[in-house]
Amino acid sequence: MLTVIPDLLTPTQVTDLRATIDAGDWIDGNATSGTQSALAKHNRQVPEESDAARAGGAVVLDALAASPLFVAAALPLKVFPPLFNRYGVGDAFAPHVDTAIRIRRGSDFRIRSDLSATLFLSDPDNYDGGELIVQTQFGEQSVKLPAGAMVLYPASSLHRVAPVTRGERVASFFWLQSMVRDSEARAMLFELDTAIQSTAARLGQGDPEIVRLTGVYHNLLRRWAEL
Repeated sequence: MLTVIPDLLTPTQVTDLRATIDAGDWIDGNATSGTQSALAKHNRQVPEESDAARAGGAVVLDALAASPLFVAAALPLKVFPPLFNRYGVGDAFAPHVDTAIRIRRGSDFRIRSDLSATLFLSDPDNYDGGELIVQTQFGEQSVKLPAGAMVLYPASSLHRVAPVTRGERVASFFWLQSMVRDSEARAMLFELDTAIQSTAARLGQGDPEIVRLTGVYHNLLRRWAEL
């Protein structure tokens, strides 16, 4: 399941965040690559332990915590500190699957990567190519979103970034471990939650049927959650 989180960051937040990370040092993107990814990846990124990455990551994490749609879709348990990359003309990331376990360098922080996230930080009119292309059960899905919008997708999926042919694509990327490991169960919970909220908007949160359905949601979450 691919889930788009529109307007995770406001235009002002995007501008301020870009000023922070653009001023940082940029290194070969393979600093965080596994063996196979290193053969496929051609881009640059902000060093993960740099002040720019930490400051920018804090902005992204605050925005995630304030997004009900993100919380409902991801049911996050742990989020890897957001990273930032840049694709110039000719840069691309060939098809790959993200590493199952992500470990933060120099610490004991580690997560199982259930979901991957890409937060777009460049206006799509400012570059050609650079689409995130994810292989799903329905075929390839191409994603190129406005600056400030984010997409969530299974970290287990085969995906790639198409070559940039004009301009520059800047984004934040990271992984998260969900409270619900099973992707189908997580998708059902998201659909149920969405339906409950939509119906509650018409009937009111105190409607007896809404209360019953909310109880079903939480009992299913209680059954499937791993903390």
